[in-house]
Amino acid sequence: MSPDLFSLRGQPLFAYWSASVMNKNRTLTISTTPSHWLAFTSSSVLLAILCTAASVLLSACGGSTEKSASLQTPAAVPALIATGTTTFEVTVPVLPPDAGATTVLPTFHLAPVLLDAPADIDAIDNKRSARMQANRQTIPRELQGMRSRGLTVAAIQAVPRQNLAPAPVDTATQTGQNAQPLASSGSVSTYTPAQIRTAYGLPTLPSNATNTASLTAAQAAQLGAGQTIYIIDAMHDPNLLAELTAFNQKFGLPGCATKTIASTASLPLAAAAMTGCEIAVVYSSTSGTMTSSAPAYDSGWATEITLDVQWSHATAPLARIILIEAPDASMNNLVAAIKLANAMGPGVVSMSFGSHEGSWTSTVESAFTTAKMTYVASTGDSGAGVDWPSVSPNVIGVGGTTLSYSGTGARSEVAWASTGGGVSSYTATPAYQSNAVPGLGTPGHRVVADVAFNADPNSGQYVAVIKSGSSTVNWVSAGGTSLAAPQWAGIFAVANAVLAQNSKPVLAAPHSVLYGKIATVPGTYANVFADVTKGTDGSCTNCSAKTGFDPLTGLGTPNVNSLLSTISGMDITSPPVVNSASISGVAGTALSFTVSASSSNALSYSLSGAPPGMIISSAGIVNWAAPVSGTYAVTVTATDSKTGLSAKGIYTVNIVAVAAPVAPVVSPATISGKAGSTLSFNINAVASNTLIYSLIGAPTGMTVSSNGVVNWPSPVTGNYAVTAIAKDSKTGLSGQAVYSVNITASGSTSSTGPVITTTAMTGVAGKALSGAIGITDAGVSSVSVSVSGAPLGMNFSMSGLNISINWPSPVTGTYTLKISVTDSAGKSAQASVPVTITAK
Repeated sequence: MSPDLFSLRGQPLFAYWSASVMNKNRTLTISTTPSHWLAFTSSSVLLAILCTAASVLLSACGGSTEKSASLQTPAAVPALIATGTTTFEVTVPVLPPDAGATTVLPTFHLAPVLLDAPADIDAIDNKRSARMQANRQTIPRELQGMRSRGLTVAAIQAVPRQNLAPAPVDTATQTGQNAQPLASSGSVSTYTPAQIRTAYGLPTLPSNATNTASLTAAQAAQLGAGQTIYIIDAMHDPNLLAELTAFNQKFGLPGCATKTIASTASLPLAAAAMTGCEIAVVYSSTSGTMTSSAPAYDSGWATEITLDVQWSHATAPLARIILIEAPDASMNNLVAAIKLANAMGPGVVSMSFGSHEGSWTSTVESAFTTAKMTYVASTGDSGAGVDWPSVSPNVIGVGGTTLSYSGTGARSEVAWASTGGGVSSYTATPAYQSNAVPGLGTPGHRVVADVAFNADPNSGQYVAVIKSGSSTVNWVSAGGTSLAAPQWAGIFAVANAVLAQNSKPVLAAPHSVLYGKIATVPGTYANVFADVTKGTDGSCTNCSAKTGFDPLTGLGTPNVNSLLSTISGMDITSPPVVNSASISGVAGTALSFTVSASSSNALSYSLSGAPPGMIISSAGIVNWAAPVSGTYAVTVTATDSKTGLSAKGIYTVNIVAVAAPVAPVVSPATISGKAGSTLSFNINAVASNTLIYSLIGAPTGMTVSSNGVVNWPSPVTGNYAVTAIAKDSKTGLSGQAVYSVNITASGSTSSTGPVITTTAMTGVAGKALSGAIGITDAGVSSVSVSVSGAPLGMNFSMSGLNISINWPSPVTGTYTLKISVTDSAGKSAQASVPVTITAK
């Protein structure tokens, strides 16, 4: 860095640039965050760069520790500018109106009975129930016909007790026979966390699990320490923390410290704690930012929320849990909540909801492409069918099973009769789904599920529920693929903690490992997954479970200890990262942009969904010689040349028709000078074409040149209102503004206020652009100057009070530099410099 030059590089930032001349003090101060300052020697300037958090895009500021890597962005990526004191807003994918307003449903089920409170044996010894059979409880006769989907405690309690006939004696309960769910509708089996951990081979809870400070780093990692699980749900559960406390105490699980995340907190968040569970609840706004306003209560969503939190915690007891509550259950607002999770930092996103897929799904694919994030979603609970978001190729779709486990030996499972799953009608087949995977064949489109877990409410799992306005804990037997999804989220959190403990990269995109490195290796597949080969969820061709992969249960259910040991011994290579973006252009004008992608090796690129004529080069440069009006969702696939791993990003290309001619814009200004001393200043005007300048009301001797420079060789004392006119040489349209010219008598030593001399800047993308800002102010000891709205890559240097502007590689767009000058006499002036960069 040269003494007088500062170059604004890296992620799109809000730049605040100030210069002061104070008795020849020469100090240059640069900051990338307000709390960390570095000092350098310079000449006549005090330079401050304040970096504000950019929600989704910014990792160089607001807490990231990976500054050098995150500050490298291809120069051809369009600059994003925040002006004034604003910060970047989260870019939320836009759904078609009918899809965006669609109400998404939670995918939980409850068996139609309020359970007796579980015994306290696990509160004393958290593994005590592990080798016992599931609890069996009879369902009263009049409740047996109730639908389990979306059932709530209030609905169960609403059936008048006096109308219930005595329940028949369940001989299976008397004999202790293990449950065979769905064989009879007269009883329900319910599992504790210890039983589920044992059945699926999760790491054994240490006896001192509630005293987390005494755990070794390896023990803590097997409980998910240092990882974050984001639970995405709609509406509000006011009793969440009390419900979680009751659940933890009953089953001897570690408690969670409650953390408050202010709605104004900088993102991304700091890393999760390594020594204990934390839980935080944040409210998402309609734009995907945090708000202090809690959503309204809804008993169904409150049940989903508490289920998701309790069982993600039971699976990864030391992981940090951040519940993000969307203001309602519309798809628009749930997508916004997912984007908020992306902004918060690395972690696993759990989504226990779904809506039938449609042709619109590709328009929100960018929500699932953030680096170091894993996305998990339930496949549905209404039988065969394909739901969003599980259909996304970047999301792990989780199907459901009916579990039978006696407390010893291997578990037995069949596909749950209500699990979702099937072949997509819209989403292309991802590279990881190939005929190399047993049972998969060669699908024509994306197939879900990818994996499965227990989901039948009749082989359900305990959940503590407290109704709004009550303090009574009710125990229910919960199921649904919404029970399966948060548990897989917990499994990924544990896997990532174990990988981090072994200094390996996290499973941010698990598909390539699950399909490519596990399922295609016969011995490994058999160890890591239990293949579910029985059960149906409909009458279609693909509605029955079978050997190998099937749409109901995907690759199968996990043997978690084998999964952890397998991935620990693998060479886990991270796939490429492709950043999605929005690109704008004009019909008929050549469009070119560079894909923002990163990998440890060379990448090859391909496009899908591209309009005719759009191509991509080997360097990732997209060209379209003759764009056609419209909006296009183009999928860019980047493939690592050595590992074969690939990633996708969605580039939304918006091409508008040629716009109607726009009149030049002339910015007014106040100009000061001294009698008898030559005065010169630039007319501040911006237009698409060359301008012709003229003056009205100018004093004798004042002239304007062809490039908009006003000269007055011998100014005369007085105040003049001069109208500056700029006429477009091609369209004939013109704009005008009044310049207030104040001339004081020669020899005056009092300040007349600062004078800013600027001119509009126009250029062509990729070709160096230069400009200047002139400042005059007589009779003062110091001047403070700030410039905001500087685009990415623009440089400034200063000599005296003359500021030179240089932009080596401009990016297409329209920008406005806002200059503010205040002198030591307290007088100030402002001006704007329009900067217009055309494609060619």
